[in-house]
Amino acid sequence: MLPALGVIHMSLHTHHLQRTADTLEQALAALGKTDPADVVFWDLYRNAAIKSFELSLETAGKLLRRALKPYAGNPREVDALVFNDVLRQAGRHTLLEAGEVSRWLAYRANRNTTAHDYGEGFANETLKLLPAYLADLRQLADRLQARFDAEARGPDAAA
Repeated sequence: MLPALGVIHMSLHTHHLQRTADTLEQALAALGKTDPADVVFWDLYRNAAIKSFELSLETAGKLLRRALKPYAGNPREVDALVFNDVLRQAGRHTLLEAGEVSRWLAYRANRNTTAHDYGEGFANETLKLLPAYLADLRQLADRLQARFDAEARGPDAAA
């Protein structure tokens, strides 16, 4: 049976996003147990945390795009949005709260800088963002999964 005209039902999962959050959490935990004087392992865990941050942010963006498509007149319009506009649209459609949009925009700005600035000082500044980012990431994964589950059940499931 086809969905109602203009309604897109999605069965999406956040497993990969949750796994990137787990990886980030483990990298941060390992870093926290590592003596900074042990330069090789300190760099290894710091770099793993930053890469996990970058990967999880990109994964979150892809899932937000998919979650926004049912709200668009033409789903291709969502594909054309730049990342920051995806975040703003996510706020408009309650996938993110207003304060979260601001934080996610800041995370994205930081990620854009990490892609071009390989300095140790900047990497260490990025580390300071990661505990709050991890909490926001987990909250987003839970919210998206709840939204995807509700959409998969369809509008008649609550009745």
